[in-house]
Amino acid sequence: MAGIYLHIPFCKQACTYCDFHFSTLLKNKPEFIKALCKEIEVRKDYLETNSIHSIYFGGGTPSILSQEELQSIFDTLKKYFTWDKQIEITLECNPDDLSKEKLKELKEAGVNRLSVGLQSFYDDELKWMNRAHTAKESETCIKAAQEAGFNNITIDLIYGSKFQTIESWKQTLQKAIDLNVQHISSYNLTVEKKTKLGIDVLKGKEKEVDDEKSAEQFLMMIEVLEKNGFIHYEISNFAKPGYIAVHNSNYWKGETYLGLGPSAHSFNGKKRQWNVANNNTYIKALSEGETYFELENLSPQNRYNEYVLTGLRTIWGCDIAYIQNNLGAEYVKHFVDEIEKQNTSLYEKENTVYRLTKKGRLLADKIAMDLFA
Repeated sequence: MAGIYLHIPFCKQACTYCDFHFSTLLKNKPEFIKALCKEIEVRKDYLETNSIHSIYFGGGTPSILSQEELQSIFDTLKKYFTWDKQIEITLECNPDDLSKEKLKELKEAGVNRLSVGLQSFYDDELKWMNRAHTAKESETCIKAAQEAGFNNITIDLIYGSKFQTIESWKQTLQKAIDLNVQHISSYNLTVEKKTKLGIDVLKGKEKEVDDEKSAEQFLMMIEVLEKNGFIHYEISNFAKPGYIAVHNSNYWKGETYLGLGPSAHSFNGKKRQWNVANNNTYIKALSEGETYFELENLSPQNRYNEYVLTGLRTIWGCDIAYIQNNLGAEYVKHFVDEIEKQNTSLYEKENTVYRLTKKGRLLADKIAMDLFA
């Protein structure tokens, strides 16, 4: 089930915590669209098949694209790829972009899944994050999207900030539930060195994230959302039955995908490729036929480590039958030997599959590192 990811590297303003590649300078957006369409053409044979099951517009802020820009990208994709009849087309968007007119444009273009970056329902927290929308817009944009006919909506939330108490986080979760969305992605606030938040922490203007409080909020989130019909299918992701994200799930399952745009990553099963994280360099390279990416051939050890890292984050877990068939008996022995050294309260086994328990999910990255070859 191959997918295509398109990185749209533009934002109106910089969020204090964001470490993704983007630019607030929009003057070269037309040239970027041309370069992106050129890359679609150049890399049309990257995947073993031209049949795709998912398209994901990430960023940056893809909702910053005009109707004409979005349509030109779709037209180019349709020229070189065959779309599955049930294709999932996700576009990340900010609440302040979702006017009735914008929602109509996205619907007409073929977008059938919205990923809305709400992050919070509190104005003081949104201001601290330097978000461009208000708490009121966090709620009203979802209702507007539903009225426009979107019935597959995911929202992003952030927990662990200095503004979040246990009680306010509980209220946030309830507001999210009341919005009647199909999917929730919720991330623990992370302090990245090169962001404004990271610099402020380094200077002592802000404090590090309280890991103990975050862990309490994480466990509360699991309990509250599962009680309200959500499936906790990946560390940070919850879905109503039938709405597990196709595109993102393929990442975690090791499916192939083509990444387009500055900083985008691609994976064809044995090789990983990533584009330069610079808009001007990307545009120039595509226009002049120069190299704009780096390439890595993945060794069996690399592939094993990636499988463990991603698999342990999901309800599908790590299957030793998969490891046996794709990597060999030595990796099966290593995996089993190492995971059974872990505290038995952190994992469970069902037939050939090992999964983390709720307690284990708190330590997913550490456990994965313990299991690495």
